[in-house]
Amino acid sequence: MTQTPPATAAPPGPRHSPQRALAPDLARGAMLLFIALANAGNCAFAGQPGIDSTPHGAERVVDFLMITLVNSRAYPVFAVMFGYSLVQLARRRATDPDGGRRILLRRNACLVGFGFVHATLLYFGDFLGAYGIVGIVATCVLLPRGDRFHRLVLWLWGIQTLEAAAVAVAVVLRWRRGPATLTNAADPSLAASSYGRSVLDRLAEWPVHTATVIPFIVIVWLGIWAARRRILEDPAAHRPLLRRVACAGLGVAIVGALPYAFVSAGIAHVDAGTVHRMSWLHAVTGEYAGPGYVALFGLAAARLARPRHPHSDRAVRCVDAVAALGRRSLTAYLAQSVAWLALFSRWALDLGGSTYVATVAGLLVWTGSVGWAYAMDRRGRRGPAETVLRRIAYGVPARPAHRAV
Repeated sequence: MTQTPPATAAPPGPRHSPQRALAPDLARGAMLLFIALANAGNCAFAGQPGIDSTPHGAERVVDFLMITLVNSRAYPVFAVMFGYSLVQLARRRATDPDGGRRILLRRNACLVGFGFVHATLLYFGDFLGAYGIVGIVATCVLLPRGDRFHRLVLWLWGIQTLEAAAVAVAVVLRWRRGPATLTNAADPSLAASSYGRSVLDRLAEWPVHTATVIPFIVIVWLGIWAARRRILEDPAAHRPLLRRVACAGLGVAIVGALPYAFVSAGIAHVDAGTVHRMSWLHAVTGEYAGPGYVALFGLAAARLARPRHPHSDRAVRCVDAVAALGRRSLTAYLAQSVAWLALFSRWALDLGGSTYVATVAGLLVWTGSVGWAYAMDRRGRRGPAETVLRRIAYGVPARPAHRAV
């Protein structure tokens, strides 16, 4: 941690290591709030997308915002950042490419193990296993390639844009009024009557869930492309690009979510076929929120890097705290699942079935994790999960948090 500057020094800025870019940590820490809200809803309603099918009053507003900004729009941010981190880790071992490759392979294999344990014991909707598998593929196939090869990912996103446009046209042309509502696809492990039963259910659910999300390698690849250009290390130099990506990515994600959001809020009344097409459009366009949100945090980091008034210490501490959580995102992610298991399982506190309870739980769990991460950061300590991951990957004790990879 940096010391408070003397009166003659530059005004205070976020206390992050000069070896680390602020934007990735800030993005991870902030988007963990969206992960908390989404997963709290899933567990509260024992299914996906985790919202009340018959909302009333303010519940309609919550449903609308969740579908528009959160659901299927948070995980792509972590996919982009995962790809970005692969390049950063490889770059730090540039003098020993073979050793760096072995470290990345061990690290990603460890993530698969983390994912299996997490899914078995806590929450079927685990992404760690998929990250590990994608990370192994990326390490072997994508990272060794040159810039010309990596331009292919831009073409893939162009093809996906055509797909999104086609689905949008289908929604408009085949819009049919009807009595259908947005219902949650049930996940048996979330409704299990005992912990033992939930473990057995998760053992069956996790492989299927992991297989269905592995195609997000296209989002990870986009993060690799961005990292090769060091866009987030120097966001001020890439401000025009970041503005375009933020506007385009979030614009597509929000507009694509609106039809589904109107149904979830009880505003639009359509038949089941139309709801299905809307959900498809919602999922496809949600991937654009990944680069959109990342670009937005890049712009925020560029602005935070400017000199500021000394009285902005409180804002600086808030930024520090959220970034500290981002540096401990693995531990925080796992801790969230423990909270949902205790709060919403039918054999535990069984607080499910309420939009308000799910939303408040998500906010409180995230806020508590921010406070914990900031306290750990001030003591120069990493999160427990990050420490274990580093020891396995590198075979050495973890360094202090502000210097760690």
